[in-house]
Amino acid sequence: MTKRDYYEILGIQRDADSAQIKKAYRQLAMQYHPDRNPDNNEAEEKFKEASEAYEVLSDTQKRQLYDSYGHAGLEGAGFRGFSGVDDIFSSFGSIFEEFFGGRGGGGFGDLGFGFGGRRRGGGMRGADLRLDLEISFEESAFGVEKEVPVTKQAACDSCGGSGAEKGAGRVTCPTCRGSGSVGRSSGFFMIQTTCPKCHGQGSVIEKPCGDCRGQGRVRKKKKLNVKVPAGVEDGMRLVLRSEGEAGTGGGPTGDLYVVISIKPHKFFKRSGDDVHLDMALNFPEAALGTKLTAETLYGKEEIEIPAGIETGEVVKLKGKGFQNIHSRRNGDQVINIFVKTPKKLSKKQKKLLEDFQKS
Repeated sequence: MTKRDYYEILGIQRDADSAQIKKAYRQLAMQYHPDRNPDNNEAEEKFKEASEAYEVLSDTQKRQLYDSYGHAGLEGAGFRGFSGVDDIFSSFGSIFEEFFGGRGGGGFGDLGFGFGGRRRGGGMRGADLRLDLEISFEESAFGVEKEVPVTKQAACDSCGGSGAEKGAGRVTCPTCRGSGSVGRSSGFFMIQTTCPKCHGQGSVIEKPCGDCRGQGRVRKKKKLNVKVPAGVEDGMRLVLRSEGEAGTGGGPTGDLYVVISIKPHKFFKRSGDDVHLDMALNFPEAALGTKLTAETLYGKEEIEIPAGIETGEVVKLKGKGFQNIHSRRNGDQVINIFVKTPKKLSKKQKKLLEDFQKS
């Protein structure tokens, strides 16, 4: 199925600023929120569609990638959208609180929007992690698979991430009595805040796990295989879904963002999908033309230099550049020509040049 344009989904212009993007998403989130449209699959799909559009257009880097390459550009960078409605609430919890307020605060909060309804009892999503990975120029051209060590908060093996001893469960929080929030009086107003004991979950662990002390997480080292695609560019981010830190209280795991940096090459330079190589010629070679051997990413290649070539002209080797990460087409190798002027000449060389000049 062809995806709709994100700007069209939110009903905004392509030059919309962050405030306009947020306002447009808020209106759609209010209209199609699942708690306001129970058992309405069409509304839920529109809610997910709008949330995906907001996630991309509210992120500067993702928006630039989308504006340049469309949906294919995001897919090539590892963006897969949301797996479901709960994934949206885990990622956008703070913005839903901003939009709708907490339970008991009036307005849409009473419908269960945001933290107060949908997320209570669902735990907190784990943190996203960042890993900087340096690769060689050749590895960026042809792709590579790297095994990298990651230290992170992972689900406790003893309790399976629940935080409770085997056989023990959760009981209603005695502080908030299961509501996930507590109120305090302030003059004529009642202010609702997240329960400090259960952190909004409405329940607490009856008997905490001895290994993780009820946290459900322990620090672990893990080795991951990162597949870097051919044609990756310096600064590009790869996303490993659910390889970040484990959530708490049964919440989903965060993601791991791998940021690529590429070592400079001793004589190759990249420009877009093309590879540039500087080549110096002496005067006779430039004037008469010649055949030379040039280095390429794919090995040595014989090239023909036309007679009369000048400094600043180029010779191209078709298809000898980088593979485009989105279209899979190869760029070219561009050989930039420089004609060398000799600084020291023998008497015979001077005589030959003088005769040439006179002729």
